[in-house]
Amino acid sequence: MTMPRLLMGDNQFFGINHASEEKARSLAIRFQRIESIIRVLEVAYAEGVRTFMCTTHERISEVCDYFRTNRARYPDFQFYPCMPYAHKYANAATELGMIGALRSFLPEENPLKAALKGGVAVARKDIATLGGLLIDAEMKMFHDLPTPVIFLQNAATDFLLGMGLDVGLLAFANHVRERYGAEPGFITMNLPMLLPRLEKLGIERPIICANINKIEFRMCGGRLAYEEIIAQDRCRTIAMSVFASGALPAEEALTYVCQQPGIESIVFGASSRAHIAQTRDLVERLSQPNAA
Repeated sequence: MTMPRLLMGDNQFFGINHASEEKARSLAIRFQRIESIIRVLEVAYAEGVRTFMCTTHERISEVCDYFRTNRARYPDFQFYPCMPYAHKYANAATELGMIGALRSFLPEENPLKAALKGGVAVARKDIATLGGLLIDAEMKMFHDLPTPVIFLQNAATDFLLGMGLDVGLLAFANHVRERYGAEPGFITMNLPMLLPRLEKLGIERPIICANINKIEFRMCGGRLAYEEIIAQDRCRTIAMSVFASGALPAEEALTYVCQQPGIESIVFGASSRAHIAQTRDLVERLSQPNAA
């Protein structure tokens, strides 16, 4: 399976900006209505960007409903779901406690829901089953839509990585492949640490999405370590935060990323046709073999 060179992200739709709270508030206000989000995705589709890499935020279900209803108009529009949506689980944990939050996301009829009354020990013992049920709950909104890659969000990836719960990473990969016929992807803030662990689990050339930019913005482990891994072609790399939350001009940022031959895809956020078209044109030009 070949991934598209450009992927549309969703941070801008939910008021997320890692460098400016003012910009984040402005975006949150602008995209209060679901129609505003859909309009940008329609523009992206018209400009040739036809893959939406999105969280499982509850509002995404409305986006899914729209593209499911209008499949004939957007036959090759596809989704790359990223789960879990951390804020949703964090809010539930605050209100219900960790075990209560997990139980709240499970189907009523599932026996594990009752078993979880036994606490953390039960959750640890049956992590693969529990993880599979939570993935299925998150994936319901994407039914009948193409989801060729399904990602584990960095909050979960890096938690499992830090806790040494590699079995959770493998369980995610296995469930995504077996239940959905999709490729598993992993979002991380620490590519140099994650890749060897996935390789040790037998996950060859995994799809990994990580911050990659010229000024090392949120690149745990340092730019040189990332460049070395990318050059070795040991994973299928997706670059995010390429503009370093606006700290880098578009051409300078994309020149750096496009010079890394091992980067397969670039995920970016945009809220206007001009920005989408500019990014597409720059990536196309800078990806040419003789590009300066």
